[in-house]
This record gives sequence, structure tokens and C-alpha cells, in this order.
Amino acid sequence: MATVTVGVLALQGGVAEHLSLLKRAAPQVSPDDRSFHFLQVRTAAELAKCDALIIPGGESTTMSIVAQRLGLLEPLREFVKIQQKPVWGTCAGLVLLAEEASAVKKGGQELIGGLDVKVIRNRYGTQIQSFTADLRLPFLAETQTPSSSAVQQGGEAEKPFRGVFIRAPVVEKVNVSSSAREEETGKDKEPVEIMGVYQRQKSTSQRKQEQDALPAGGEATSTDEDIVAVRQRNVFGTSFHPELTTDFRIHVWWLKQVLDAVKPALN
Repeated sequence: MATVTVGVLALQGGVAEHLSLLKRAAPQVSPDDRSFHFLQVRTAAELAKCDALIIPGGESTTMSIVAQRLGLLEPLREFVKIQQKPVWGTCAGLVLLAEEASAVKKGGQELIGGLDVKVIRNRYGTQIQSFTADLRLPFLAETQTPSSSAVQQGGEAEKPFRGVFIRAPVVEKVNVSSSAREEETGKDKEPVEIMGVYQRQKSTSQRKQEQDALPAGGEATSTDEDIVAVRQRNVFGTSFHPELTTDFRIHVWWLKQVLDAVKPALN
């Protein structure tokens, strides 16, 4: 059986946590989990061995600076945009995979790109304002298999995913880039899919301002939707940290996407 090599960018952040959940998820995707090889990536040579890559949560500016010093930024852009191999970024990883980012530190930061979105960093405040929230992620229904524990436990795949938000970004705008990506890849650009949202409670003052602006009889809604999971072609991004939970359903789903993407090369 051919081996699929999945790398985790190991410059900073939740590397060990992702590797742990990948190893737990692999048997749900392939009964013979030896078909997957998981690798920490710190060099261009290690990246070249990978069929897919996770860019973990951490500090996006630090990760960008370290990648640049190690000569990894251009190989990463090649991996994502030209080779179009499957890539998943969590939190800081989502920032790095965005084509645009706001609320960056003075002087800005280098991005890898690949997702035609604009993100805002630290949308919910500082480290001490971190929180968890239940998220409805319909795509997780795709993780169901006859042998999966989700099915055996009866509807487990339908339960909310407990998202961990730590200085999390959110997607401000989708489909923001020009035709440059089409020129780079030689392919028509696919739209960004919104894969998950967080129902954020509005503040009292925000609701009052909106209520005052409505026609008589109108009623302001109590929640706003923040985009916290997106996908475009080979690139997937989440604002939250699945790796900081014991729930590996997203890892199962993503590994299935990886297998589907690399299958032609394995045949």
C-alpha cells in the first residue's frame, strides 16, 4: 500500500497536538493506518516529502519570520499555490494562508496566501479573553463510515464541535484577490466555501444602535455570524484550534480530503 506523507509545519505552535490527533484519526480513514506517515516539517527538503501539510495554531508573525529566515516561505507558496497540495491552517495557520490580513503588527507580515480571503487577527481580544463555543459544522457528516465510532454511538457526528478560540482570527471578506491566482495556477479560480460560522452574541449597545436604525416595528437580531472555517480548492482554514480538543472528527474529515486529492497519484 502506498504511503501518504502528511507534514505539520514545526516552526512554532501546536505541532505535537496536531500529530497526536492525526494518529488517532488515521485508523478511521484507513483500517491500515500505516498508509499514513506523519512528519514534522522544518526545512524545504522535509516539505518536499509531503503530500499534504498542516500549519498549526501559534503566533503567525513569529511563524512567518522563522519561515523567512529558514528559506521556507517560497517553498510553502509553491506547495500551496502551484503544486496545490492539500493544506489546512488552524488559527495562525489561517492567517498565513489568507491573501490579506488586517490588524497586523507594525511593519506588516509576510503571508503564504492561497485562500482568497481577508482575515482580521485577534478578533476576540487578548489571551485572557479566550473562550470555547459550540459550533455547527455540517461537513462533519462526511466523517461517517460504517466502522466509525460516530455511527456506532448514534448521531455522534451531528453533535456540535467544541471550538477553542485563542486570540483567534475571523474571515472578514471572501473572494478578495485579483486574477493573479489564476495566472499562477493556470486554472479558473474557485469560490471560497464557508464551512462554519460562530454565532456571536451582540452587545447591548450594538443591538440598540441597530434597533434605532430600523424602521418602526423592525427588530434587531441578537447574534452576528463570524466566518470561522473556509475552504477553497486545496486549502482549508479554521479560526479555532481543533488540536486543543480530544475531538478528532475534523482531522478524520481532512485526511479523507487528502486521500481523495492524492488518489490519482497513488494509482
